[in-house]
Amino acid sequence: MQHLTLLLLNSLVRETIELGMPDDYWVEAELSEVRERGGHCYMELVQKDDDGAVPVARASAKCWRSAWALVRPHFERVTGESLRPGMKVLLQVHAQFHEAYGFSWIVTDIDPTFTLGDMARRRQEVIRRLKEEGVFDLNKELRLSPFANRVAVVSADTAAGYGDFCNQLATNSYGFDFSVTLFPAIMQGARAEASIISALDAVNADLDAFDCVVIIRGGGATSDLSAFDSLALSENVANFPLPVVTGIGHERDESVLDMVAHTRAKTPTAAAAFLIDNLKRTSDRIEAARTALTAALGRRMDYERLRLERVSERMTVLFSLVKTRHEARLDSLAARLRSSAAARLAAAGNRLDTIGAALQPALSRRLMSERHRLELLSQRVAAADPAHILKRGYSITMHNGHAVRSAADLKQGDTIETMFGEGKAKSVIV
Repeated sequence: MQHLTLLLLNSLVRETIELGMPDDYWVEAELSEVRERGGHCYMELVQKDDDGAVPVARASAKCWRSAWALVRPHFERVTGESLRPGMKVLLQVHAQFHEAYGFSWIVTDIDPTFTLGDMARRRQEVIRRLKEEGVFDLNKELRLSPFANRVAVVSADTAAGYGDFCNQLATNSYGFDFSVTLFPAIMQGARAEASIISALDAVNADLDAFDCVVIIRGGGATSDLSAFDSLALSENVANFPLPVVTGIGHERDESVLDMVAHTRAKTPTAAAAFLIDNLKRTSDRIEAARTALTAALGRRMDYERLRLERVSERMTVLFSLVKTRHEARLDSLAARLRSSAAARLAAAGNRLDTIGAALQPALSRRLMSERHRLELLSQRVAAADPAHILKRGYSITMHNGHAVRSAADLKQGDTIETMFGEGKAKSVIV
């Protein structure tokens, strides 16, 4: 049986392709993978169905160093973007089959205007979605505190723009004090979107500690800015409960993120200047209010001083009239009081005289009665005198200075003393 070697078969395929497809073709595709190695660019191309979910075709493509050195800078200069997965491109390719490495499309050119148009269409689609959801102007409706000085910053921690922002706040000519807290994030490339959203979630977890959020990207290339046009990040910023200030620092048309943010500043230092100006406006309003209040207080004091002077002048006249009126009233009251007191004293004197006249006979009778009572008591006391009783033949027996009332109170050997009407006698109990 006749057979071919693999090398021979692949050589036939190569010749067939070279003869059958000798031309260059412009092909529209989506990049699913892009990588550089050795100065060459290797791409994986894909075409998806109408719903944009299921791939219906796949292919590999290569752009050799000689072509890539020209294609890449031209593409990035026009679009402001680097080639990245998910990007739609229009490639000029020709078919190549190698006996050892197989088939691939060789890229000789990329049309940046096609990608630019696709990016613009995607941006417009994101804007349309945000407006349909009613969130496009939501963050702009928030009120930035006139005293906003507690700032949450979303930025790469090593970014020059972050340093410029902090330095601008720290060295402001008004001496305003700012508190800056960094929430590090990747600010370019495929991981930027998820990283920035994660940083915003961290800010949201400690919402009361901040007055506003500043998203900074500065000091780098203008490529890889697609994250700032993404629907997910734009929705997150539009719905964020604090005012968001962007200082992304690129010169191209503003990103969707700039559009939905509370305030867009062109650079990180411009974002810092915006916050400083906000405090300066507040300081100016306070100073203006202080000046106005001082002036109003001065005018009021002048008015009140004049009013007091007028009142004082009127008070002197009024006081004189009131004094005269009250002095007359006091004189009248004093006269009435003296007359009333004299009448009361006369009436009281008459009453005392009447009472004294009535008391005299009663007092005499009472004195006579009490004197007779005392005489009777004296007779009874005299009759009860022990001396009179002894003279009538009675005696009193004493022992140790006490009268003996019972023989049981005495014992053998006790000395007793007996008192008679005339004289005393001692005895010993046997």
